[in-house]
Amino acid sequence: MSLPFAEKPFIVFSDFDGTITTEDSNDAATDNLGFGLEKRRALNVEILNGSTTFRDGFREMIDSVAAKKTFEETKEYLKNKIKLDPGFKEFYHWCKANDIPVVIVSSGMVPIIRAIMENLVGPEDAADIPIIANEVDQKEDGSWTIKFRHPESGFGHDKSRTTTPYRDLPGGGPTIFFCGDGVSDLSAARAADLLFVKVIPNHTNDLSVHCDREKIPYVAFEQFLQVKDTVESVVTKKTTIEALLKK
Repeated sequence: MSLPFAEKPFIVFSDFDGTITTEDSNDAATDNLGFGLEKRRALNVEILNGSTTFRDGFREMIDSVAAKKTFEETKEYLKNKIKLDPGFKEFYHWCKANDIPVVIVSSGMVPIIRAIMENLVGPEDAADIPIIANEVDQKEDGSWTIKFRHPESGFGHDKSRTTTPYRDLPGGGPTIFFCGDGVSDLSAARAADLLFVKVIPNHTNDLSVHCDREKIPYVAFEQFLQVKDTVESVVTKKTTIEALLKK
């Protein structure tokens, strides 16, 4: 199977929730429509300590929403609630003008991400951005649940399966930039030539904490205009990735 954009010199892969957006849509749905913040936090602790998988914990969260709201109600709520990182639109347009693909790699669900993106960047741009994520299983009786991309994986969607194959291409393949904020991004981020980690003051910043502990080099950012400036400096050869990671 041929890899999309394998012939391009650069590709940007990005997480969606909390990276491209200012808050996590799945957390917002669980906290406000499902079983609530307290139970979600308790489940997150179980996921982090390994007593349950991300896949099973996440399904439980989504099913708590589905027990109370239809899929369309959930999608509509999130479409109106979730906001875009203030620099993302400009970053995306710069990438598009410079023929650099931007691909969303998410643990969320494609139809919800697509609806949020259509609302935030417009239908035309949203249609141009590939989304690699889980799907939704909607039954005839109106019930619904998450349909995992990799149900055999404890992640539900193993993001590394998207990025790692590029490393096996002749000559090393495209230069890969990866943007993320959570530990679920780590497996995919390992294949990146340059990792951007979103670090927000007074947030948990799970990915940066993990990278610091494991001594994984990255460039911190608070909003996407910083990513744009850095990617542009690499693409135009004003700096190198090696130089950036030595800072």
